[in-house]
Amino acid sequence: MSFSDNAKFITFEGIDGCGKSTQSRMLLDVLNKTHSIETILVREPGGTTISESIREILLHSNRGELGDRSESLLMTASRAQLTQDVIIPNLELGKCVIADRYSDSTLAYQGGGRGIDIDWLIDLNNYATFALVPDITFLIDIRPEEALRRLDQSTDRIEGEGIEFQARVRKTYHDLAEKFQDRYVLLDGHNTEDDIQDKLLKEMMRRGLI
Repeated sequence: MSFSDNAKFITFEGIDGCGKSTQSRMLLDVLNKTHSIETILVREPGGTTISESIREILLHSNRGELGDRSESLLMTASRAQLTQDVIIPNLELGKCVIADRYSDSTLAYQGGGRGIDIDWLIDLNNYATFALVPDITFLIDIRPEEALRRLDQSTDRIEGEGIEFQARVRKTYHDLAEKFQDRYVLLDGHNTEDDIQDKLLKEMMRRGLI
């Protein structure tokens, strides 16, 4: 899949509470206002009417109601709808798209966290995303203990899985950063918001993305 040179697909990943949502919103403002790059922000799961309905099931079902395989399939179903209806059309228009989570979240959470075979999940993701691959992925990395402190009280089913679950997810993210090091950028989430943003902007400039 190819788009114009102006079109860029940027994803943010990390365990719950890492600060990726803050960084993605900050980058959205910088690209739109400072660099005059037409940019949109999407989140996962969600972003379309159907995907938001799936999000409600995924994040607010009672614990134990939703099986691990069902969770994986629902995550990728939400992603397929978002990719088809929002991400690809905007990339085709030459816009920049920032995603607060994308396909790597399924590999980290359902693969690392739930123990589902990652190679199978990669194939499932490729089908759901029309084999769309981000131009760059920022992994905001923090210790699970710090993430738990920031969350204070868990607000959804997955955030409430506990510190051991988040530790498995974090380890898998590190494995993914090694596996896909051509597009992954690891950032220390314990630094200040401005410091993290400065580092990611410099990396985007170095790669010619802005």
